[in-house]
Amino acid sequence: MSEFGTLESRVRRKSLLSKVCKAEDTIQHFKAGQNLMWSGFTPAGYPKEVPIALADYVEKNNLQGKMKFNLFIGASVGAETEDRWATLDMIDRRWPYQTGKNIAAGINAGRIRMGDKHLGLFAQDAGYGFYTENGRYDIGIVEVSAITEDCGLALTTSCGIVAEALHLCDKIIIEVNTGQPSFEGIHDIFMQNKPPRRQPFLITEAHTRMGTPYVPCDPEKIIAVVESKRRDKGRAFAEMDDTSEAIAGHIMEFFSHEVKRGRLPENLLPLQSGVGSIANAVVGGLAKGPFGNLSVYTEVLQDTMLDFFDSGKLNYASACSLSLSESPGFPRFFENWDKYFGKCVLRPLSISNAPEPIRRLGVIAMNTPVEFDIYAHANSTLVGGTRMINGLGGSGDFLRNGFLKIMHSPSVRPSKTDPTGITCVVPKAPHIDHTEHDLDVLVTEQGLADLRGLAPKDRAKVIIDKCAHPDYKPILTDYFEMAKKETLAKGIGHEPQLFDRAFKMQLNLAENGTMKIKNWDIKVDLCE
Repeated sequence: MSEFGTLESRVRRKSLLSKVCKAEDTIQHFKAGQNLMWSGFTPAGYPKEVPIALADYVEKNNLQGKMKFNLFIGASVGAETEDRWATLDMIDRRWPYQTGKNIAAGINAGRIRMGDKHLGLFAQDAGYGFYTENGRYDIGIVEVSAITEDCGLALTTSCGIVAEALHLCDKIIIEVNTGQPSFEGIHDIFMQNKPPRRQPFLITEAHTRMGTPYVPCDPEKIIAVVESKRRDKGRAFAEMDDTSEAIAGHIMEFFSHEVKRGRLPENLLPLQSGVGSIANAVVGGLAKGPFGNLSVYTEVLQDTMLDFFDSGKLNYASACSLSLSESPGFPRFFENWDKYFGKCVLRPLSISNAPEPIRRLGVIAMNTPVEFDIYAHANSTLVGGTRMINGLGGSGDFLRNGFLKIMHSPSVRPSKTDPTGITCVVPKAPHIDHTEHDLDVLVTEQGLADLRGLAPKDRAKVIIDKCAHPDYKPILTDYFEMAKKETLAKGIGHEPQLFDRAFKMQLNLAENGTMKIKNWDIKVDLCE
């Protein structure tokens, strides 16, 4: 028995108790090449016992590369599951987002075929049958807190794509997690119809509920019920440093300016914050800032959201995932259950990231890219234009539909070969996930560039002036002036670029270990 109750008390549909078994007993249902759907989102609410048992089985029987599956999950899950599967060569295809050193290595080495997709669109596209030959999935593995008498599933720390997945899977394995309190009641599940019968999402405030706390499930599909006591292996992010604090400071100052101008209310608008250390710093800045009576409408709640609640300035938070760190995040949440639980709602990914409520609520979107260029095209996914990191995630869902679309980044990132580092402001992004049409504001520790109402050449001046590191500012200015002169002389200078030189900084980094090029002349050695 767990301190949080028994399996029998959590499974209220008693006929399912006859299907209780150990994780190892489910291995008989898995065959190479199957299409699998899991619960989980950034790593929260994902199945643990069955994926770990499968990995153990493959490792013990030397089936690496022979027992491979296609994984379809709302976002990333814990490293002890999908990243370990990658080390054992158990993944053929992976959609639409992942996190882990080994799975990223498998993708970039060509062993794993990954598809990147706006997360808010993934569940509906899966339902439309875009990803498998017959539009169906062999097995769904879902972590839950409880099962009701009528087989409604109370999920755990995320919703992800479970609401859609259960109807697409031929068989379902349920993991009932008794190793933590039951999250029954925190979810707001709304089952969508396909067009043309789709109904509006009647969400007018972050705390609006439009559905029920449970995902309906056909009990005949359930082939196994497995008890789990494992908790999420959530990631802790780095503490605030001078760079992240400076970025947060620029954003707070910008919000104050917008309030004074009458373009934002005193309690701002619902806030969305992406994943990572800078996002955590921005939320920390809000917790210490002058604004109160705030709300959050986002996809992931991280540790600093608890600070935000404790400050008394955050009233309510809507998300898809409670992605707290294994320590101290979740223990802190459990110890202060009565304070936090009633202030949060978790929604399916297809609703948390849907354009309709984001646009209606006027969400302020804030996310971190790999880099952005002088015209405000941003790269969130591919280093050097080719090396996949994690995926696009939900950033595009919010940046395309928010009231204010903000991207924040350090002006430079550390490099072993250059004391300044690699510039995050470049002439042209080698891969573009977010176009200039989707971004309003760019921020680095150097300053904030408000791009609203600016034509491309004016935008470039402001980005270089406000966001570029001092060591790179003259290099970027030289490029911009050269590109402007050459393209305007030819009558093609609306957004000046020189494609024979636009990526010279990246080439110089590859060959000489620095992005500080000596000149832009193409008549000499390309990287001189």
